[in-house]
Amino acid sequence: MDDMGYADIGPFGAVAYKTPNLDKMAAEGRTFTDFYVTQAVCSASRAGLMTGCYNVRVGIQGALGPNSKIGINPEEMTLAELCKQKGYATGCFGKWHLGDKKPFLPLQNGFDEYFGLPYSNDMWPYHPGVRHLSEEERLKRWPHLPLYDGNEVVNAKVDGKAQEQLTTQYTEHAVAFIDKNKDKPFFLYVPHSMVHVPLYVSDKFKGKSGAGLFGDVVMEVDWSVGQILEALKRNKIDDNTLVIFTSDNGPWLSYGDHAGSAGPLREGKGTMWEGGCREPTIMRWPGKIPEGTYCSTPAMTIDIFPTVAKLIGADLPEKPIDGKNIWPLIAGTEGAKSPHEAYYFYYGSGLKAVRSGKWKLVFPHQYRTMAGKPGGTGGIPAAYSQATTPLALFDLESDVGEQNNVVDQHPDVVKRLEKLADGIREKLGDSHQKVKGKENRPPGRV
Repeated sequence: MDDMGYADIGPFGAVAYKTPNLDKMAAEGRTFTDFYVTQAVCSASRAGLMTGCYNVRVGIQGALGPNSKIGINPEEMTLAELCKQKGYATGCFGKWHLGDKKPFLPLQNGFDEYFGLPYSNDMWPYHPGVRHLSEEERLKRWPHLPLYDGNEVVNAKVDGKAQEQLTTQYTEHAVAFIDKNKDKPFFLYVPHSMVHVPLYVSDKFKGKSGAGLFGDVVMEVDWSVGQILEALKRNKIDDNTLVIFTSDNGPWLSYGDHAGSAGPLREGKGTMWEGGCREPTIMRWPGKIPEGTYCSTPAMTIDIFPTVAKLIGADLPEKPIDGKNIWPLIAGTEGAKSPHEAYYFYYGSGLKAVRSGKWKLVFPHQYRTMAGKPGGTGGIPAAYSQATTPLALFDLESDVGEQNNVVDQHPDVVKRLEKLADGIREKLGDSHQKVKGKENRPPGRV
């Protein structure tokens, strides 16, 4: 998912609209309450998922715009290339966002098939930030939005009507891919453009939620999940397929009624408070993952890559990665513990926080916030303000909303986490402390 908040689906507390397929997926699988992304912004987050690395290691930051000179380095092994080792068919249907020049697109990075947008659906001439300009001026800032099939542009000027069909089209491509590859192993990646603004929904779900456009859009995404799970059952491969549902970052709160909710968590997209980087996550594999269970041990998208490698018997890349095999946590193995001593939360190239067990140490930094003000309406954002946090320690077991700074009560914990932070700074750097990492790798360049 794109920009989905922690509380935007039924299993994580949504009540304003129904998500029956995700509710069922959670009942038949395992819900991960403390599952993170590497960074709370589009391209950076996807780089972590696709490579098993903190995105700062592989040189991808922020949200890459149209005609970006950089993208995923072709020398990095992607999740698709990992699966290719074992003869898997690979398909990507949705938003890619790891560079839009040809060397960076999915077909050049391990995927057999691709259909979707190369970047976010708001990176077009109708972006709220340029609506007041003439079309000529708008096009200088944001070119027309292209829709790709493979390496070819099949719609050079995606408009609102075309966006209404995206969720349906991605789903149809996903189901066709399953039907076609049912007799061999496959890796299917469906990065939906929704619920990123601008919100669009097909006629099937317009006005159906009773909770406004955002509710309609989530209901259509839930329908998509149902279609994909149904295709697995229909092809009798349900019990041989691991399905993972998660999001790239939390809600874009400045968009108000067109944004989701982080529920009890602090802040949203664009921050490394829990609301920005902790994602609603469900995993399902009948007979392998215990039904109706919960995992509150921290885990992260970087762990999916090495876990898949272990499950299919593929070799990890020679270059170091950051993720670790978390299959025992996913399978609910008794006594399973996190294989990580800590997770590290960067934003940009600055280290913002470190989490180890129930403790999260937040380093002094500026961040954007709505400061209690409501977001915008009708797809036009309200303005963020800037705030600053001091050094802060939170016990996330008792204080999931990061409200109670206990830094003075636990000097021993602070000291241990600061030492861990120094270790990652040596490897991956920290712009706040003007430290250059020894293990950072460059992105791809054209």
